This record gives sequence, structure tokens and C-alpha cells, in this order.
Amino acid sequence: MHTIREQIDVDRSPEDVYAYAVDPSHLPDWQLSALHAEPLDEGPPHTGSRVRVTRRVGSREMPMTMEFTEYQPPHSWRVQTIDGPVRAFFHGEIEPLDGGRRSRVTMEVDFVGHGIGKALVPLVVRPQVRRELPRNEQQLKEQVERMVV
Repeated sequence: MHTIREQIDVDRSPEDVYAYAVDPSHLPDWQLSALHAEPLDEGPPHTGSRVRVTRRVGSREMPMTMEFTEYQPPHSWRVQTIDGPVRAFFHGEIEPLDGGRRSRVTMEVDFVGHGIGKALVPLVVRPQVRRELPRNEQQLKEQVERMVV
């Protein structure tokens, strides 16, 4: 696996950043490839909960089901794709800075292809995510920093 990793500092508390980042309704606001996200379970996200996400991959729209495999507010979360030709493994971590007034956000993602996904991962998915992840983190920073609490 070739993990793609990015990091950014955000001028908000870890609690604020975490609450925004894991809320499926916000995914299209800060993840460039996310076109739509819908929780498949009642209540707030938790380990085992699932989200149906439609993403633009290259020129195609691809629906996929993501499952939270770790949920540790306000420190870390993991989600993985459980269907489709491209399986993503994502880990987000938030470290408090300045006594908890600011946060350092680290995001890591890797992929495994199945069937046609074996060709898509190196040719389309990895290059797209390498370009997109730093922009996603910047969007997350901007969205969270302008939130009114």
C-alpha cells in the first residue's frame, strides 16, 4: 500500500474540527470528489455506522458505502469502503495545539482495487487523491474556521 498523507493546522478546537469532519452532511462541503453523502443508520456516527457516498472518480460518478471502523471523539476516526471496485481506507487524527484552542489535522488514505479497480487505483484514483487531499484539508480548515459556535 502507498498511503497518501497530508496535515494542516486549524484555528478551532479539536472538538469543533472533529464534529464537522465526521458529520456526513458536511462531506460535499469539504471533500471535492464527494457529490452526495447520506447516513444509512439512525443517530450520530459511531463505530459500525455506514454512509452512502457518491463520488466523482475521473469522469464517472461512483456510489460507495463507507463504514466507520473507529470513532474516538475528538481524536481520531477511520472509515473504509466496503463495496465497489475501489476500496478506500481512511484515517483522520486531530491533535490539540495551544491548549486545545487550535488543532493539527492529519489525514491518511490508501486504496485497494478489485476487478477493474486494480487498473483504476494507479491510473485514476491515486493521482486524483494526491491532488485533492491537500485541497480537501484546506476546505475543511476554511469551513470549520468560519463556523459560528
